[in-house]
Parts: sequence; structure tokens; C-alpha cells
Amino acid sequence: MNPLAVELNDLLAQHNPHVLEMLSDLGKNLFFPKGILTQSAEAKEKAHKFNATIGIATENGGPMYLQCIQDKLSAFDPKDIYPYAPPAGKPELRSLWREKMLRENPSQQGKHFSNPIVTNALTHGLSIAGDMFLDKGDHLILPDMLWGNYNLTFGTCCGAVIRKYPTFTATGGYDVDAFKAELKNSAEEKGKAVVLLNFPNNPSGYTPTVAEGDALVAAIKEVAEGGCNIVAITDDAYFGLFYEDSLKESLFGKLANLHPRILAVKLDGATKEEFVWGFRTGFITFADGNSYENTPVMTALEKKAMGIIRARISNCPHPSQTFAIEALRSPNFIKQKQEKFQVLKGRALKTKEVLNSGKYDKAWDYYPFNSGYFMCLKLKTVDAEKLRVHMLDKYGVGAISIGKTDLRIAFSCIDEKDIPELFATIHQAVQDLS
Repeated sequence: MNPLAVELNDLLAQHNPHVLEMLSDLGKNLFFPKGILTQSAEAKEKAHKFNATIGIATENGGPMYLQCIQDKLSAFDPKDIYPYAPPAGKPELRSLWREKMLRENPSQQGKHFSNPIVTNALTHGLSIAGDMFLDKGDHLILPDMLWGNYNLTFGTCCGAVIRKYPTFTATGGYDVDAFKAELKNSAEEKGKAVVLLNFPNNPSGYTPTVAEGDALVAAIKEVAEGGCNIVAITDDAYFGLFYEDSLKESLFGKLANLHPRILAVKLDGATKEEFVWGFRTGFITFADGNSYENTPVMTALEKKAMGIIRARISNCPHPSQTFAIEALRSPNFIKQKQEKFQVLKGRALKTKEVLNSGKYDKAWDYYPFNSGYFMCLKLKTVDAEKLRVHMLDKYGVGAISIGKTDLRIAFSCIDEKDIPELFATIHQAVQDLS
């Protein structure tokens, strides 16, 4: 094992040995090298005459670039576009995102957590978390209504065993008891569990109520108190898009500093929150279970995360980080976000209005939804995949089939005025097949 990895592991062992136990074999071996990047950083401070360290080309005291590209980006200084960004992300962006998290998540106030590290969007953050905390055979606990890419990221790539529990109770609430039972089973079998909480949920579009959220946190704490190490990951991809009665913040704040055997990991990003899907700018943030500021633990986890970023992709794109900074600084940022929120809320409520009309009750039920981009129909009379293909071939309407009965509808990309026609067309397609 590299001496730098040993040094980081020693920090964890001294300040929270449970976090060291949570790491995968790869996670224990991760470190951030004191190589070219460190030497270049030192040279940036002290090399006042010539700096021949970092692998970019320079010209006229700044980065070299092609004018045909700069012409399209003339509003930005070349130094904020072309050079490599720091491996953990631009410091200003990390600081601005931290301020935003505190502003939007009251439960994080007064809690101790790391500075957000920039990732290449949220999926990259999931991959980092998998690499750091999941060995082959470790348990990942997920609801049965889940984003399919989790299977690839955690199951195929990490070798984790995905343990599913029913998402909803028979009466339509979040099935906290099923979650708790699955978590207890993993605790008994492994003594360690990784929990992934994705709210607003993809594909269901559901966020738990405050009471349900508190019950999920209480269940995690109870199992941790019983001796199980728990990595609690919050996938907050659709954060902020809360339309009706639900939590209005991430559970990360309530999980942070909760118990020494609980490590909270927050994954979020500008991708969907700021409507910049192609920018691929996300963040990973850590909070251990100590109630005091545990800087050594945060330092060790940050350096290990930076190590896997350095190993896999070197660093994240610079231009998109600069664009995100400009947005977060803008005096119009909050107002414009609220305007887009109202558009999406209108689409969600119109969808619910159409579904509650009673016209389609013989064809389908629908799963609870109150947030995010999606909702799911539960078909009563036809196969979901056959319906999907028929809708596409005959009516030019696309949707996603999930299993035999479930059809995911992204109301986020349908104008409010078109939503009644969309469901009328889906119903007609059901009748065709029936």
C-alpha cells in the first residue's frame, strides 16, 4: 500500500475507525499523489521567472487557444476556460455550492461536513461512492422503483449485491418498515450496508413526507446503534423540485453527524437543479458521525475522492464550472429558477388533474408522485413493453417501460397544454391492445 494511503487510513483510524471499516479495499488504497499537480501548485506560487511544470501551452502570458473558439466564448476570460481546473474543482464554485446547500437545507445549519468536491455530474459521483465504499458482495439497499443505471454502476462495476424493498405501502405511503427490515437483514448478514436514498425518486417522482423522512433517518440510526456501519448516500439529482406535501430538503442534513457508525454522502449538481444537463457539473460531499468538527476525517475522504478522480478522469471540465459560477453569482439566478420551477409544477399538477379525472381508471392506476420529472402508470390490462412499442409505432409517442406493468412518463418535457392529449393517446393505445 502506498505510504500516502497508509497516512490517510491512519487519520481515519485515529479519528473515526468506523469510517475506515466502511471503505472498500480500493477505498483503503486510494490517495492523492504528491506528483506533478503538487509540484505545479508550488511552482504557481513561487516560479516568478519561468514555470515549466504543467502540461498546457501558453502564449502572451496566458493559455494558448484558437481564436475561432474564443470568438464564441468572448464573454469569458481565457484563463477561466482553457487551463485545467483543480482536481477537486474550482475553489470559488465549491464555496458557492456550499453556501447554496446551507441556504436551501435548514438541517445542514450547524452541521460539520466537507467542502463539496466537483464531479463530472452526479453519475460520476455515484461511481466515486461505489469505488470508495463497495466491495464485491457488499449490500446496497434500494427501493424496487429505482433508476436502472444503479444496476450498472454498483452491480456490474462494483460487484455489489443490490437488495430491494417495496417502495410503497398498500395505502400509498413510503414503505419505511420494508426499508428498515431490509437494512436489518444486511446488518445481520454483513455488519455493513450502503443505503441509497434518491429523492425526488426516479422513476416514481415521489419524495417522502417530513414524517416519512424522519422515520427513514430514525431507522438508519437504530441499526447503526446496533453495531452496523452504514454509508448513507443521498442522490439529490432532482433537488428543489418539490411540488406538493413532502420534504423540502435533502436527508443529508439530518444524517450528518448523527452517529459514529453513519457516514453521510451527498451527491447533487447543477445538472438538473440549474437546467444545464450537458454541463456535467456535480458534487460529492461527506459528513461523518462525530458531533464535533472532524477535519482529519474530512481531509482523508476528500483526498481519497480526489485520488479516484485523478486516476479515472484527471479532473472535471473547466468551462462548465466557470458557467456555473456565473449563474450562482447572478442576481437573477433565484428568480429565474423559480420561474422554471413554476412551469414544471404546473405540468405535474396538470398530470395529476388528468389522472384524477376518472376517465382512465379501468386502464391504469398511478403510483404516488409529488416532485421531480416523472410519474409512473401501473397498467391493468396490457404489457408495458408492448404498449411502449405500439405507442411509438402507431402514434409517435415515447415513454419508458419498466417491468410488465409500469410505464414511466416524463411530464417534465411535455408542455402543460399537451398533457391531456398525451394521456388520451396513451389510453387509446391501451384500447388498441385490449
